[in-house]
Amino acid sequence: MSHNLFNTLQTFNPTEGKEGKYYSLPQLEKEGIGAISRLPISIRIVLESVLRNYDGKKVAEKDVRAVANWGATAERTEEIPFVVARVILQDFTGVPLLVDLAAMRSAVAKIGKDTGLIEPLVPVDLVIDHSVQVDYAGSEEAYQKNLEIEFIRNEQRYRFLKWGTQAFNGFGVIPPGIGIVHQVNMEYLAKCVWQKDGVYYPDTLVGTDSHTTMINGLGVVAWGVGGIEAEAGMLGQPVYFLTPDVVGVNLTGKLKEGVTATDLVLRVTEMLRAAKVVGKFVEFHGEGATSLPATDRATIANMAPEYGATMGFFGIDEKTCEYFAATGRTQEEVDTIRSYYTAQEMFGIPNAGEVDYSVVLDLDLSTIVPAVAGPKRPQDRIEITELKEKFAELFSSASGYNKSSDEFPHRYIAKMNTNGHALPMYGQKQIGVEEAEIGHGDVLIAAITSCTNTSNPSVMLAAGLLAKKAAERGMKVSATVKTSLGPGSRAVTTYLEKTGLQQYLNEVGFNLVGYGCTTCIGNSGPLEPGIEKAIVENDIVAASVLSGNRNFEARVHQNIKANFLMSPPLVVAFALAGTVNKNLSVEPIGKDKDGEDVFLKDIFPTLEEVSALMQSAFDAETYRKLYSEFAEENPLWNNIPSSVGQVYEWDAESTYIQEPPYFEGFTMEAGKFADIKGARALAIFGDSVTTDHISPAGSIKPSSPAGIYLQEKGVSVADFNSYGSRRGNDQVMLRGTFANVRIKNLMVAPKEGGFTIQQPTGEEASIYDAAMKYKADNIPTVIFGGQEYGTGSSRDWAAKGTMLMGVKAVITQSFERIHRSNLVGMGVLPLQFKDGTNAQSLGINGTETFDLIGLETGDIKPRQDVTLVIHRTDGTSENVSLTLRIDTPIEVEYYQHGGILPFVLRQLLSK
Repeated sequence: MSHNLFNTLQTFNPTEGKEGKYYSLPQLEKEGIGAISRLPISIRIVLESVLRNYDGKKVAEKDVRAVANWGATAERTEEIPFVVARVILQDFTGVPLLVDLAAMRSAVAKIGKDTGLIEPLVPVDLVIDHSVQVDYAGSEEAYQKNLEIEFIRNEQRYRFLKWGTQAFNGFGVIPPGIGIVHQVNMEYLAKCVWQKDGVYYPDTLVGTDSHTTMINGLGVVAWGVGGIEAEAGMLGQPVYFLTPDVVGVNLTGKLKEGVTATDLVLRVTEMLRAAKVVGKFVEFHGEGATSLPATDRATIANMAPEYGATMGFFGIDEKTCEYFAATGRTQEEVDTIRSYYTAQEMFGIPNAGEVDYSVVLDLDLSTIVPAVAGPKRPQDRIEITELKEKFAELFSSASGYNKSSDEFPHRYIAKMNTNGHALPMYGQKQIGVEEAEIGHGDVLIAAITSCTNTSNPSVMLAAGLLAKKAAERGMKVSATVKTSLGPGSRAVTTYLEKTGLQQYLNEVGFNLVGYGCTTCIGNSGPLEPGIEKAIVENDIVAASVLSGNRNFEARVHQNIKANFLMSPPLVVAFALAGTVNKNLSVEPIGKDKDGEDVFLKDIFPTLEEVSALMQSAFDAETYRKLYSEFAEENPLWNNIPSSVGQVYEWDAESTYIQEPPYFEGFTMEAGKFADIKGARALAIFGDSVTTDHISPAGSIKPSSPAGIYLQEKGVSVADFNSYGSRRGNDQVMLRGTFANVRIKNLMVAPKEGGFTIQQPTGEEASIYDAAMKYKADNIPTVIFGGQEYGTGSSRDWAAKGTMLMGVKAVITQSFERIHRSNLVGMGVLPLQFKDGTNAQSLGINGTETFDLIGLETGDIKPRQDVTLVIHRTDGTSENVSLTLRIDTPIEVEYYQHGGILPFVLRQLLSK
């Protein structure tokens, strides 16, 4: 039921002649509740949700007053109950979420209660975009063949998702072959304004993918959460978070010739990561922000996880409305956006000084220069003029690859396909090639991929124009480079074909491989076996170039060590050059058909050339057609059979979908905080351990615990698929936790991979095997980490796997936001060393036992102190004070209940 707290339920005209209701933020200011007009736009949108959802229970009047009186530099102690308008999922994270919902239904059925209690209360959309792999590339048939393989590999998962669409109301699935979740969100799912029962309100959401923030570029408040938190949100629970700092970024000036939106976002990422914006809102404003098109704003918003912010937000203005109109939204929808935000006095991006921010940073767009980022982190920006020098430095430095500089120029022979038939992953390109030379710095993977850039027509058209100029001069990419084009939606193919540019991308080697997250998430597929063999045998430091947002170790391909993010046109340029060991600002990319040198400046498109084609990228009717026909035009999806019914019939033989153990022995009684005694260190890590290191991701090695398990289940190595595709099976995922080939457990240094030392025997074992032995012996375990533990994708299994291994606490110097929240959501204690202290300074080496004291007080407070007692083998002990990183009162309850899911289930059943 609607309310009228502070006389805020007002009327406005969404379109001419139509009346609607809304909760007026200007009215709050008139009532003297707070200086609303000075609040950041992002805070105002959160405030509207708190005000509209006021019920005196979940959302109290004090919550409305607290957000309305947000202070730019106030201490952050207030917890905001934020109710979102909708939830968005991708299939890798969405499948385990649906598994958990199905398990909740099964748990309810087992205790004889109404299974209909478990139902999404807000719209939920799942976009299948993470399952396509680049098995085929470099040929016209690559797209269709990759799609067919995807359906063969993932039929069990897709049958389960189809069951979900009929079992739950408001749960929709967009099938494979349509696009990347974030680009589909921008082009189709986002509304900017929703309406229910005559009340209009802003589009807000959480998503189970860290790059959910891309939609911030259209003025939508949204961020990535773990699936466990998203489940709570879709079951009617508010998403709780501490009132954030809001960092204002005042953009001035304009981008120069030869500079792309990608170059801009790499500079923003470098700048904001250095400014330590982790856990904060970032809001872009000023004349420079106003001048950017919506697609450039979305590119910047997309990489908020890379600069560490909760959001990278742009307000709604006329350019937002233009984007919605150009992508096929109705005139009524566009008019409603303009009318609603005007009524709320939020239409238009603020100028410098008009809004209060916690701190303001300035960035002049005219200072941006072409750049790349890498080779291991997206914030490590390298100007293109310095890449050659930087790579050479990293090659021989202790902080880089630590190899002899004498080895740098050496070339190695790779024995290629010699039977005259094309290998599947390379299409036509390999025929007749018997051997090739490869060396350090060679580009072996070149991918135009990822939502970050494929959603932005300016950089995609630039890539096509560069390919056109190169093709016209007879240039082609070497057969040793695996090239791929994975757009974020079919709209990209439409405008590339309409402008005639797809033909030239094909000619140089960038054929369509699929619509989905490919190389950026590790779905790059296999390299040619001869090349892979040469890399491994000679320890070659080879490179990938991609237009993505993530380049963590072993993410793109486990044997490609140097991975560089860059704009799509630069991906094409470096693919043609075949190496990162060139300064493309002064050295030629290569030679043309006449033997003449071709320089980057010769073929890089001008802003004018790109602008002339931009209109082709936005045809409203094309977008309407593409998004109205995807169900009918997907025979592979339509032919998949599915079970029916409210409760899922679990198949004990399935290696993809299994009932998880989270509700075993479920009762209505919550647990209690307890001290942890006699714990062992399962692993001791250094800085920047990512969720890619922790969570099972990428390919499954046959010799790994997960590989051995699958083979025991009768799955051939060829049918392993990826960890991501098997997230619905806890047995596979548990065995793959902490199994990344590049993870560095200091207990077994310098050895890399998922190994540890089992105590007290001192024997080396896989982390999985050691964890299972400790569990069997009822010995609790802890994990130690350094700075920025858990950075990267919002991978549930980084927390789920940690919990299922029996880890009771994770003790680090600092946490990334989502992973810390996920640990609490799974009932694992996150604890933080005080400044200046870490596992190394304390001399912790894994031979010790540990107690965590101060948890049995009965009155646990967020961020209170807890004592770590270190018992050393020489009989001495040391007490160390830690901060309990349970940050909010609701998280105290989550932990007591054993996590979010048991908490929500008990709440629903108690009604």
